[in-house]
Amino acid sequence: RFHHTSTSHWCSCSKTVSDEKYQDPFQLGRKDLKNLYEDIKKELLVSAAELKEMCDYYFDGKGKAFRPMIVVLMARACNIHHNNSKEVQASQRSVAIIAEMIHTASLVHDDVIDDANSRRGKRTLNQIWGERKAVLAGDFILSAASVALARIGNTTIISVLTQVIEDLVRGEFLQLGSKENENERFAHYLEKTFKKTASLIANSCKAVSILGCPDPKVHEIAYQYGKNVGIAFQLIDDVLDFTSCADHLGKPTAADLKLGLATGPVLFACRQFPEMNAMIMRRFSKPGDVERARKYVLQSDGVQQTTYLAQRYCHAATREIRKLRPSPEREALVHLTEMVLMRDK
Repeated sequence: RFHHTSTSHWCSCSKTVSDEKYQDPFQLGRKDLKNLYEDIKKELLVSAAELKEMCDYYFDGKGKAFRPMIVVLMARACNIHHNNSKEVQASQRSVAIIAEMIHTASLVHDDVIDDANSRRGKRTLNQIWGERKAVLAGDFILSAASVALARIGNTTIISVLTQVIEDLVRGEFLQLGSKENENERFAHYLEKTFKKTASLIANSCKAVSILGCPDPKVHEIAYQYGKNVGIAFQLIDDVLDFTSCADHLGKPTAADLKLGLATGPVLFACRQFPEMNAMIMRRFSKPGDVERARKYVLQSDGVQQTTYLAQRYCHAATREIRKLRPSPEREALVHLTEMVLMRDK
């Protein structure tokens, strides 16, 4: 179902935004994200010096703030669509802050589960402070996000964003399991990808659309855009695990194979190299499995097929967001889909 042999259908994406309409998402979102990390630190006010040090270590202001940026751009696009309002509401900006806090808490916990050594080019919390304290720091960030969420005072928004936390946990459980049936494997992989990565973006976009516009059709557009961009983002992440060098990526390459995970490039490669099935089932645990699997992936069209699939999701995201009234923010969200496909780290 996901197999494509021709690239011609996809190559139209490079010039979907005309030059005069071109909007840099990071430039456009910057004004709403000013002092983002300072505001997050205000949410994390703690008396315990060590806990504060751990939180400050992660919220160092050096992240790309990719998720908050999508959220504020979506907020503006929906506000303009609804009543031509040019302002981001305080509650919508709060959603952007909460999204970054939930995301960071999930990274802290992921690093503990994966026993990871590095993240964003520096040592992980679990490496410096130990697993127990890292788990507690992740819990603390999550609890502070919950307090900020409650302060918005809207039960619908609370319901939408707590779904993200449930999905993150369910996604982690899906990642710990695997499917014997090859046909079920890809569906399992995409479901895990949605829950672990895309749900946060989809539901955060939905939340700001609810705050800015009463139309359920707009809420669905925002959700579908976030979902499709989120899945594409993770698919490209899984490609970079095979094609990028560790220094550039800020974390070790072939990390997923070392964790026993069969991502998109592996599942596609498996169709050309059926001997990989046994390796997938034993989660690449035998000596030499990781190296062999990596070689098979690079010899196959697994990387190319996963990239094609990411392009499909980005096209779906673009189709959705174009249903909104034209605005610089809408065009920036269109351009963002191209940036997701072109990124190299």
